[in-house]
Order: sequence, then C-alpha cells, then structure tokens
Amino acid sequence: MCGIVSVLRRDGGPVDRDLVLAMTRRLIHRGPDDEGTFFDGAVGLGFRRLAILDLTPTGHQPMLGPDDRAVLVFNGEIFNYVELRDELRARGHRFRSTGDAEVLLHAYLEWGTSCVERFNGEWAFVIYDRVRRVLFGSRDRFGIKPLYRVETPTATLWASEIKALLACAEYRPAVNWGAATDFLLGGSLDHSGDSFFRGIESVPAATAFEVRLDGAERRWRYWSLPPGPAPEAAREPAARFAEIFDDAVRIRLRSDVPVGVCLSGGLDSTAVICAMARARGGAGKGGAGPVRAFSYHHADFDEQPYVDATVRETGADLQRLLMDHKSLWDLTETVIRAHDEPVHTLTAMVGYELMRLIAGAGVTVILNGQGADECLGGYDSYFPDAWYTAVRGGRPLRAWREIRRFAAAHGGRPRELFSRILVRTVKAELRRFGWYRALARRRAQWTLQRHGWFAGNVLANGSDSGYEPGDLGSMLHRSVTREPLPLYLRVEDRNSMAHSVEVRLPMLDYRLVELAFSLDNEWKIRGEWNKYVLREAMRHRIPEIVRTRTDKMGFPSPTRDLLRDETRDALLDIIGSQAARERGIYHTDRILRELRSRPRDRPDFPTALSALRIAQFEIWARAYGV
Repeated sequence: MCGIVSVLRRDGGPVDRDLVLAMTRRLIHRGPDDEGTFFDGAVGLGFRRLAILDLTPTGHQPMLGPDDRAVLVFNGEIFNYVELRDELRARGHRFRSTGDAEVLLHAYLEWGTSCVERFNGEWAFVIYDRVRRVLFGSRDRFGIKPLYRVETPTATLWASEIKALLACAEYRPAVNWGAATDFLLGGSLDHSGDSFFRGIESVPAATAFEVRLDGAERRWRYWSLPPGPAPEAAREPAARFAEIFDDAVRIRLRSDVPVGVCLSGGLDSTAVICAMARARGGAGKGGAGPVRAFSYHHADFDEQPYVDATVRETGADLQRLLMDHKSLWDLTETVIRAHDEPVHTLTAMVGYELMRLIAGAGVTVILNGQGADECLGGYDSYFPDAWYTAVRGGRPLRAWREIRRFAAAHGGRPRELFSRILVRTVKAELRRFGWYRALARRRAQWTLQRHGWFAGNVLANGSDSGYEPGDLGSMLHRSVTREPLPLYLRVEDRNSMAHSVEVRLPMLDYRLVELAFSLDNEWKIRGEWNKYVLREAMRHRIPEIVRTRTDKMGFPSPTRDLLRDETRDALLDIIGSQAARERGIYHTDRILRELRSRPRDRPDFPTALSALRIAQFEIWARAYGV
C-alpha cells in the first residue's frame, strides 16, 4: 500500500523533476519506507513505499521489467499473486523479488492490458510501456485504492491523493460547485467522478486506460456487476459463499508485517475475525498467536455483549478506543486535510483515531468487514426496497407476508408499512416522467428557498439524477457503484493511510460480490433477516448471538452531541463568521436562530448533521484557499 505519481508532458517537453519530487513527498504518509522516481523525457513517475510484501530492496519502485521495456508504480495489493507467479513461471518468466508488484508487471508483459481481469485485489497503478510509448493504468473493480487525475495547460497528472496534484503550480484550486452543492444540500460525496476541486477527477473504479504521449486517451471498463440472478447460483449458495469467503480471508492474510482486524460486534467484522482465527489455527492451537483486534466503544451504542462473545470464541487480543464528541470535533480540520475533502459524519473522525491506535500498536495491515452491507442488503432501508420489488413484480401477497414477519421482529404496524409500499409504487411510476421529476424538484427548491438554510445560487447547482429504478437489485447496484460505498472506501483509505496502515476488505473479493449479485433477493432479505446468505454461511462459524441479531447499530459516532456545550458554540462561530457570510450561499441569520433555539439537552441529529456539513465546507475552503 503506497503512494504513486505520474506526470505526462503533452507538449513533449521534459518533465520537471522538482514537480515529481514535490508531488511524491506529499504522499510520504502513504509510504514512509522508501522513495523513488523515474524520468524519460515527457514522462515522470514517483513512488512512496509502505513495505508489506518483500521488505527487501527488490521491492523498490518505480520497478523496471526485463530489458527495461516497462516501468511500474503501483499502490495496493494483488492477493492472488502467488498463484499468478506460478502460472507466469510456467510460461518462462523469472522473478527477482517475492512480492506482488513484480508479478503485476510480468502479468502485463505476458497478457497486455487484459492482465487486470486476472487480478484479485485492490489496486491503482500506472505502467509506462517504453516500447509502445503509452501509459497504461487501472483501478480495482470497486475503487478501493484511489487515483486522481487533472489536466493543466501543458500536462496530465495522476496521483493517489489530491494533495499531490495541488503541488503543481499550473493548477489553481477552485470550488467545484456541483460537488459542493450535492454535499451541502444532501450530504452526497464521492457519488461521481468529480471532486470538490474543479478540474480534478477520480479515475472510475473497474476502469483501465491508455494514454499516448500526445495526450490522447482511451478508457474502458474491464468488469461490471452481474446483471441479475443466475440459475446456477441457486445451488447451495450459503455453502459456496462460505467457501469463497474463507479463501478471500486466507489470501488477504498474506503479509510480511503484522496483521490485525477491526471488530465492531456486527455480523461482518465478526465473520472476518472468526475466519482469521480459523486460518491461523486459533489461539492456543499452534497458530501464530492471538488475532489482534481493535474496536471503538461508545456508551450510547453498546455492542459489548457481541464483542465479548467473539473475543471468547477467537481468543483475540482486543484493544478499545474511547472518545467523546468534543475530542472527535477537534479532529475536523486534521481529517479534512487528510482527505482533501469533507467527510460524512464524526464517524470518519472515529475511524481516523482508530487507525492511529492500530498504527501505535505496531500493526501495519488491518482487515475489516466493509462492503457486505452494500452487496447483501445490510441497511434497514433495503427491507422496503425488497417489499417494493415484490409488489412491483406482481407479488403483493409475498410482500405482505414478509412485512408481517419483519414487524413481528422489529416492530411497526404491518398495514401501515404495506400502505407505504403501495404509495411508493405509485410515485415510482410517476418518476418515470420527466415532468413529474421537474415538478418535484421545483417544489423541493421552493421549500428550501422559503424555509431552508441555503440561498438560490446554491440551489441552482443541485443535480437531478433522473429516473432510477427502486427495486432491490437496482438499489444494491447503486449502493456499490455510486453511494454510499465509494465514500466509505475513500474514508477508510485516507484514514488508514494517514497513519501508514493498509486496509484489506475480504467482503469485496470480487468472487463474493459476483455471487451475491447473482442470487435471488430472498438470499439477501428474508422476513426479519437481512444479509441472509451470509447468516446461513456463518452457521457454526461465528457466535450465535451475533449471527442471529436483528438490530444494526452501524459504526457509531455522537454527531448529534455537536449541538451541546462548546461544540455548538464552535459551530455557531464558523457559520456566523465573516468569511461564511461573504460567501453569500447561506441564510446565515436563519441558521443561527435555528441552532440557538435547539435545547442543549435535546440534540437533534439532522440539524447537527446539516450544521456539520456547513462547518466542514468552510473549514475546507479556508484550508485550501478557495
């Protein structure tokens, strides 16, 4: 897990060596162990190394292939590199190192641009092919590893983080108001290729590209989610899921440095840590010692019984993080600078401090359960999506039975829940028509102008996503490809790499995701259960108290507490500042009156979240001078 930089002078002039060095050194947190650069006329490559596999100098990058034909800078891990190396050796390739970077480079030399289809991992890389005179690059299937791009008048630049691109004097930072408005009005982040900086984009996930030295670029998608259920997937899906999952964890334990796990008490992280314990032989069973686990604890979100049961079963060595809302708020500017953009809630600050704890404990690689919710229907909102899908598909009786089972376990009135689905079905049909969407948008804008916090010039920048199907399959597809997963992946990467920690995500092994999207809905949502196939796959593999829990706390953070005590005063100071007023995008006095009218002893989450968004935007704008 590293930091990479690539610069191409489209005018054919030589790359500025000082620029590449400056960009590379802004990524030192991503790679504190080594530094390297490569220059060849109009091409410059930079690299910062976090040594995970092959800790010797043979893992140095930029890495040159045989006969110096190709040069690689690579951020990430190819987890099936052992199997690929054996295959390449059988084809006559020879290797100097024991890591995955050299395997990636040889895979390109053997299979060309189609090599990415063979990789199981998380990556962003750029290869300069000196024979074909092209730059070839790619991001992994889900965009776990970042790669940003910007064009200046003379050059095209790529980097692992935006801060490296900002080292280029030819680029002048400016607000991308489309992205900023989507965040301020609705909290959307990372749902498109745009960043908060005008002109800086994120290379799409599951994308490869080739750029000629004159700047002409070709992009293509090399992978996509399965279009829907497949008949062959119905054969013992729980057993197949368990088999693939265990292998996904096994290959993600390949490391020459210590590996740990984040443990929340939920189904996903519990499945991961139990699989780790099995793969390592278990505590006291001849394994490599107990699993190192790290957890955040907050009194208002007590998952202690589930965590304790998992620790007892795995023999894990657990370290806990305890923080209050004031301590988390104090991290706001630090976290924004780590991300170069705002984040969603104080949850990001929790993750930042958890990674600091992990790094301080001497652990360099961490596994967690991220991605299962979006692929398997883990959020509460997916239950109505499943009921709507049944009604829309002409199976209202099935929806009614599912609603009754859900209400018996979770609470609620079945008739009321069912009526909401009927109303949703009618509205969904109306949203097919552009006039209805335009009318709904105008009405929403009118309401925001009359009662909201933002001025009309902000509202005018809001985006209309058009008609989107609301069935469960479509909503899961959107969750993986648009929001919220891309945001959560960004948060996890920047938080971990800020402390030189690598995160690995077994639940986003592409084989598991392909299986999940090829299953019928009943294997995701069934009665009172979500993530049904995972629950069935984990029978006798995780503590039953976790496997059968029906509540979901998520990753807790005390965002609502920001309207208490000194943090509320801090929010008021930022929102009421002269700089914020001069920006002319807020109804400042209205906001301040509303915040001051809120009782300190009864904080309101939506209001606190809206105030946090404004405060973050102002802190970001001040930090980057835009």
